[in-house]
Amino acid sequence: MKHDLQTISSQWRWLDQTRFGPAFDALQSFAYDDTFCTLIGQKQAVPLVRTWVHHNTVVLGIQDTRLPAVEAGSSYLEEQGYRVIVRNSGGLAVLLDSGILNISLLFPEIKGMTIDAAYELMYGTIKALLADYDQPIQAYEIVGSYCPGSYDLSIDGKKFAGISQRRLRNGIAVQIYLCVEGSGSGRAALLRDFYQAAVPESHSLSAYPLIKPETMASLAELLDPDLTVAALNERLLYLLQQKVDVHPHLTSTEETALFSTNYERIASRNEKRLTQKG
Repeated sequence: MKHDLQTISSQWRWLDQTRFGPAFDALQSFAYDDTFCTLIGQKQAVPLVRTWVHHNTVVLGIQDTRLPAVEAGSSYLEEQGYRVIVRNSGGLAVLLDSGILNISLLFPEIKGMTIDAAYELMYGTIKALLADYDQPIQAYEIVGSYCPGSYDLSIDGKKFAGISQRRLRNGIAVQIYLCVEGSGSGRAALLRDFYQAAVPESHSLSAYPLIKPETMASLAELLDPDLTVAALNERLLYLLQQKVDVHPHLTSTEETALFSTNYERIASRNEKRLTQKG
């Protein structure tokens, strides 16, 4: 059975965190998704769509922290005005800024929801979101992009989004970063330079991405130069309202307490991973 938003639940909550500004810490996003995953998985809350934006942050994967000169690479990013953090899952580095819209779909584990089925749920949602542009969107690994994966989303061979997922206590979080505004190749060039700094030429390590900036682009470059994060966020809410009953998210006492615990844990773990390689 192919799953979509309606088959998962007729009711979804909506949480818009796109306007929180530069003070919104990306580590908080990890804590939010872990919190919602847990409570939704325990059937204490209905599914949730969360949209969010973080400013000038590079999120490293655990593999990145093992690069031979990761400190030099991180210093380079900080010199360019980016904060560097480490997420608690696999994958490689991604870049977040005000031109990138992030979306999390959070729902309970259900029968038949395989890893690929969860990816397909997000893929189908994005195709519906951009259907008016009448451009084929494909899902396959874009070699030369940053954080490559089998569910890279692309138009005409240029990647504009990547999908990840996390499963926790019977809950599922499927996340996507959408490069909406600005230069996709410019972001890729910055991460290419990070890897060049983090892996000296004298080192024989080959297991790191060889980024080709020309493989990436933003939706503004691919579809509509006037497209913005705010406009796409509004389009997503409208799409949801056509398919399911959407309710504004109201924070509960349980969510507040669990969020605080999760954030402290994630922040502490992030500090350790930044100061201890491997």
